[in-house]
Amino acid sequence: MTSRAVVVERPGVHRLVSGAEPVPGPGEVLVRVAAAGICMSDRELYDGRRDPDYVRYPVTPGHEWSGTVEAVGAGVDGGLIGRRTVAEGFRACGVCDRCRSGETSLCTAGYEETGFTCPGAFADHVVVPARLLHPLADDADLRAAALLEPAAVVAAAVRSSHPEPGERIAVVGAGTLGLLAVQLLAASSPGELTVIDPRSERGRKARESGATGALAPEEAKEAHGRYDLVVETAGAPTTAASSCLLARRGGRVTLTGMFAPGASGIDPAHLSVNQLTVRSVFGAPSAAWAFAVRAFTTGLLDPGPLVTHEFPLERYEEAVALVGGGDPGTGKVLLRP
Repeated sequence: MTSRAVVVERPGVHRLVSGAEPVPGPGEVLVRVAAAGICMSDRELYDGRRDPDYVRYPVTPGHEWSGTVEAVGAGVDGGLIGRRTVAEGFRACGVCDRCRSGETSLCTAGYEETGFTCPGAFADHVVVPARLLHPLADDADLRAAALLEPAAVVAAAVRSSHPEPGERIAVVGAGTLGLLAVQLLAASSPGELTVIDPRSERGRKARESGATGALAPEEAKEAHGRYDLVVETAGAPTTAASSCLLARRGGRVTLTGMFAPGASGIDPAHLSVNQLTVRSVFGAPSAAWAFAVRAFTTGLLDPGPLVTHEFPLERYEEAVALVGGGDPGTGKVLLRP
């Protein structure tokens, strides 16, 4: 049987190739991809703007995905065949100090990730280590499950933020990460859950996801020093600094967005005088993946409504162009092999 895959040869150059169906090696599984999400890091990969330490051309992108196990390699339980599943992207070693501490996204053995340095899921099939699988319920919605990778990142942020009932919480950014954060944070029974984003359409989506209010950045200046917890998800040049201004004295700030060089720095005098606790999140460790999958399985997390566009593999270039294009009506874009 043949299998197709999008291959980005180098920035701006891609082709759809067909070849023999991949064969899983020892400890691996072959998954038929049901859906794969496109995020800004995929756009950066295609445009050549991703840090060269975190990409290896040529590559088949696709790190947000869901599918069904079709075959297993030697040493893997055959009972996985037919299971709906997602899988962690980081190929952590499992034995370094960081991995043994549970921080698998900070593995010190060297960066390897599905869709960036290893073949990803913009394809009919993807091969991954079986140890990275997070099997889903038999009736799981695979279209929605394709968003469990960003949901795991958000889960890492929320878990490390320790939200408490009755707190005033702000989420900066109402993209995929921000709207997923709203869903998880709403479950902590906040006294106030405000989303800050310049796009009014995104503010409406945030309210549908569980926010109690939405502000534009200019309006949010009136709320400086108000929030117990601020979860930053935008990764825009000014949002790390502005998120710290929103936190009350003694408050907490969690940075989830991926910032480019040249982003505005955080004022150390403001940090020290206000005794802020600032954390950052890079990817998602295994525990955050397990949390996100449990939240999805129980219905606490519903990523499906965030999907606005779906394309076949043949329309990859059109699909990736939508991401980061500035249209507030564009939510999560999926490829459906």
